[in-house]
Amino acid sequence: MPERMVGKQAPRFEMEAVLPNKEFGKVSLEENMKNDKWTVLFFYPMDFTFVCPTEITALSDRFDEFEDLDAEVVGVSTDTIHTHLAWINTPREDNGLGDLKYALAADHNQEVTRKYGILIEEEGVALRGLFIINPEGELQYSVVNHNNIGRDVDETLRVLQALQTGGLCPANWKPGQDTLKV
Repeated sequence: MPERMVGKQAPRFEMEAVLPNKEFGKVSLEENMKNDKWTVLFFYPMDFTFVCPTEITALSDRFDEFEDLDAEVVGVSTDTIHTHLAWINTPREDNGLGDLKYALAADHNQEVTRKYGILIEEEGVALRGLFIINPEGELQYSVVNHNNIGRDVDETLRVLQALQTGGLCPANWKPGQDTLKV
């Protein structure tokens, strides 16, 4: 049986990535923590597929909202940084990504994907996992979808804001609403 991860220190990572300026660099959880940032870490199966660009571009289009919440967004697949760059350099109308406002990381050796428990071993690709990690490195939210189903950016932002209240948020809580009183 897999061990729970929510409420524990998140697996640390450092990966090569294509940065928003289209240069190669690195992203790491430690760097986000040092900068007192929340981390929204999401995994997707593969570059040059069909559901993936809808999620990746939707998150990029709303990046300023994540930035306003002191969150760094990091996208990850088991592809290489070179494949990521080729996809970024492909226009959106041709099923590419175009410019992105956050880094796409390459977990080509599948180490990070495996640590987060979402590697489909026989295919060498990730499930659609999304993890929200607080600035102290604690994994506070985890959701994994079937690869046919894209994620909802509104829900990701809602959960991030709920976590940042530090309070008890009831079902259907929306930013600006009261949290529960104990």
